[in-house]
Amino acid sequence: MRIGVLGPLEAWSDAGAPLRVPDRKVRVLLAALVARDGGPVPADRLIDDLWGDRPPRDPAATLQARVSQLRRALGSPSLVRHGPSGYRLDGVTVDAALFRTLLTSRVPVSPGGGAPGRAAVVEEALALWRGPAYADFADEGFATAEIARLGEQRLTALEELSEIRLTLGEPVDLGTLVAEQPLRERLTALHMRALYRDGRQSEALAAFAALRARLAEELGVDPAPEVRDLHQAILRQDPSLPTRRTSPSHAALFQPGSSQAGASRTVDGSPGARTNLPAPVTDLIGRDGDVAEVRALLGERRLVTLAGPGGVGKTRLAVAAAGGLTSPEVYPGGVWLVELIGAGDVAEAIAGAIGVRDDASGPLLPRLARVLAARRTLLVVDNCEHLVEQAAEVVSALLKAAPGLDVLVTGQEPLGVTGEHVRVVPPLSGDAAVRLFTDRAGIEPGPAVAAICERLDGIPLALELAATRVRALGVEALAARLDDRFRLLNSGMRDAPARQRTLRAMIDWSWELLSGPERIVLRRLAAHADGCTLEAAEEVCAEPGVDVVDVLVRLVQRSLVTPGPRYRLLESVSAYCVERLREAGEDDLIRERHARHYTRLAERAELRGRRQREWLTRLDQESANFRRALAGPDPLRLVNALAWYWFLRGRLGEARRSLAAALASTGPEAAVGRQERARAAVWLAGVTMATGETATPVPYEDLDLGGRALAGWFLSHVRWAYGDLAAHEEAAGRALRAYEELGDRWGVAAVLALRSKLAERRGDLPGMRRDAERSLAIFRELGDGWGQIEAMDSLDRLAEKRGDYAEAERLRHEELKLAEELGSEVSFRLSAVGRIALLAGDHARADDYHERARRLAVEQSYKSAEEHAELGLAMSARRQGRYERAEELLVRWLGWLREVGGTPGLAFFLAELGFAAEQRGDAETALALHREGYDAALGEPRAEALALEGLAGAYSLAGDPGRAATLLGRAAALREAVGTPLAHGERHDVDRITARTLAALGEERFHQAYGSGS
Repeated sequence: MRIGVLGPLEAWSDAGAPLRVPDRKVRVLLAALVARDGGPVPADRLIDDLWGDRPPRDPAATLQARVSQLRRALGSPSLVRHGPSGYRLDGVTVDAALFRTLLTSRVPVSPGGGAPGRAAVVEEALALWRGPAYADFADEGFATAEIARLGEQRLTALEELSEIRLTLGEPVDLGTLVAEQPLRERLTALHMRALYRDGRQSEALAAFAALRARLAEELGVDPAPEVRDLHQAILRQDPSLPTRRTSPSHAALFQPGSSQAGASRTVDGSPGARTNLPAPVTDLIGRDGDVAEVRALLGERRLVTLAGPGGVGKTRLAVAAAGGLTSPEVYPGGVWLVELIGAGDVAEAIAGAIGVRDDASGPLLPRLARVLAARRTLLVVDNCEHLVEQAAEVVSALLKAAPGLDVLVTGQEPLGVTGEHVRVVPPLSGDAAVRLFTDRAGIEPGPAVAAICERLDGIPLALELAATRVRALGVEALAARLDDRFRLLNSGMRDAPARQRTLRAMIDWSWELLSGPERIVLRRLAAHADGCTLEAAEEVCAEPGVDVVDVLVRLVQRSLVTPGPRYRLLESVSAYCVERLREAGEDDLIRERHARHYTRLAERAELRGRRQREWLTRLDQESANFRRALAGPDPLRLVNALAWYWFLRGRLGEARRSLAAALASTGPEAAVGRQERARAAVWLAGVTMATGETATPVPYEDLDLGGRALAGWFLSHVRWAYGDLAAHEEAAGRALRAYEELGDRWGVAAVLALRSKLAERRGDLPGMRRDAERSLAIFRELGDGWGQIEAMDSLDRLAEKRGDYAEAERLRHEELKLAEELGSEVSFRLSAVGRIALLAGDHARADDYHERARRLAVEQSYKSAEEHAELGLAMSARRQGRYERAEELLVRWLGWLREVGGTPGLAFFLAELGFAAEQRGDAETALALHREGYDAALGEPRAEALALEGLAGAYSLAGDPGRAATLLGRAAALREAVGTPLAHGERHDVDRITARTLAALGEERFHQAYGSGS
């Protein structure tokens, strides 16, 4: 699957066929996911992207519906996945990501690279553009930053390509691009070179004059020294005029791939240009948009604070942003870095940075204010976290006394003063993190690199520390050892500050700044997996005398905990806090609290009724915490509470493993314990049978009334189409009586839905309708989506049997919508819609639905759903004349169906195989298959009739048309007797066999034999 956003949004299949995503909101959804590197993107953010301040009545449900539409448009549910962190794209190639990958690939820039070299790579990258990036979404907030980043990268690529062509002596025309980007100095310099090389000196000088005038008028600055040098060289007609300078400043200006080229200014020794900013030693990767945003903020706000966790790159970002503002015309008083690491007094640190002597002539702060008030100045006050209160007091006083002062602060928490604008510096996104790691390690991207970047949370310092280990360990070994990350990343660059030389030192620095209550809450938060709610934090992290909410707010401000509604720790911080939890001797206590909290949460989940969808989403968010809680003291309670959730979500493998593990870890003890074990055994037996395997016996004697009701209903619900019909009906009757005694209306409705399906097996269509309608009425009153699907399933099959395909399709689409919203039973619903398409003769559409159903069933290990989907694919293949394909799909299920007693399923599979053999001209095989099918169908009237029709076809082919006509009459009478005559969409085989038999016998003999059969 390929998606294009370098122009209007487009999508193509792997085969190159264009895919239509017609609905505007669905297109916005796809673009929003792509703009964030494919996700994961939380649902609330996507809701805001799609509807802004006018969300629909039920935004979560509407979003899920849009996601379902997107999955259908893309042709696969697996391409849009949902997890605890939100929705994400999977298995998708985006042209914007390919564009970036090409630009960052390690291809030689030298002219010796020739056509296959760097120029060819950049040309290939630029050829991906079909128009403005995200052309359909220029006004959407989620796309703004990405559009700006991509536009900047495209311009940089165009500049790089132009410079390579100039070096190679190829023609370059930049006039139009310069007119579009009149303030871009690197571009104008390249244009000047091209003009001069072509003998157009006066035009080159005019281009410089125009640039200088525009910069002065719009920005109040002069061209960069490198551009001025080029201007002088052109004036002198310097015969050795280079196409590329090699001085450090010139290299920075023309560095290919640098989005800051032509914008960043450094000190050139001219009077009034004053700064102590350090020169960058390595490129700042993945922060182009951040640098531009911080500069823009400094143009609007006097105090900007860059907050974020340790190692996220706040200092690098601040220095890079300030580095473009060192011109005397911007800050005549200079741009000064004030480093607070190791400082004890903020005012003294500022005085030392700007050259104010701390003598006895008066208080220092007023003298600082007078100096800073004289000229417009920018202070970059770095690493304030350990002096935050003092820094807040000093900065606030200076801002009030010096109107020309701007301050850029970095720290793990805001200063909390009037006028402060806080800009949180996030970890690097996936693509940017990979680029940083591969650049520092000198390697190519790959799956192991992506895993390392994800596990290190995209924190630049952690990535750089890890990159130093690649040479010795290799990428795969490094990724495999990250569970022991503090021992692994125990050394870095010797010239780095002590707190940045190891991963542990980085987090130690933050830990040492915490108060006692803050340390208690932070280390206890590490007991959670993938974050927690405020309620969970309060319960698990509780300590007498500690206000968990207040402490949590402070930890968020210190950038050690991500903001709610789910409070998360970065993986490295969590690993560190787990160690601290053990050191404090609290590990067992807190993990027990954690397990009890999530067990109670699961037990109070309302998965039957109107809040079903809401609770499914909530339990989804806590999946990782539930898995962790299974190691707690009472796993049986937890698995019993979660079993129905797992079943609804189609997570049968997880359910089976968890139930089996819980049963294995606990032994039969008190009566309550035996009941819990017996109930867990019921759930385990049910999900085991749903996966297509044989279940172990259930200890019915240990079940209470509710447990017996559950066993009677659930164990027949998962295999109603297989096994002994009478036994299923007896179990359903027991369950119905038990649920009625308990007053459990949901249970009553569930058994009625089951009974309607069993009635279908014995050909009792009035009973089928009666029970299904009663079930649907109760489930609608309760507001239970799953139950409504179950009841409508019987009603849509009734509509199909009477040939009302429009009504059947309407019901099935309603069921599919409900199923997709719930994330439950989707595979069966897809197959059901596929069957209607098959009956209508739309084989392409039928195959699409059945294949999607098959893939989802395999993904969920749902054997019955997989069988149902492959049967549909086989039916379609046979109707299209692809008999070998049909037989291949059908034969693989016969053994399993015989093993589980799958009638009438087995009879139907044998009938399909028999029809395929007959249509291939093999009468003998067809007779054998239909006879076996008839034996399997005894007691199931519709299945018997189908086998008789198949036998008629085989006898007709074998030269016994009289017997064929008799069997056709007998089958028709049997169908009439149970009120299920063949609908028009199902008459394909009977009409074909009837026509052949009639031609062989003649009309009179045919009707005599047919009547005899009736």
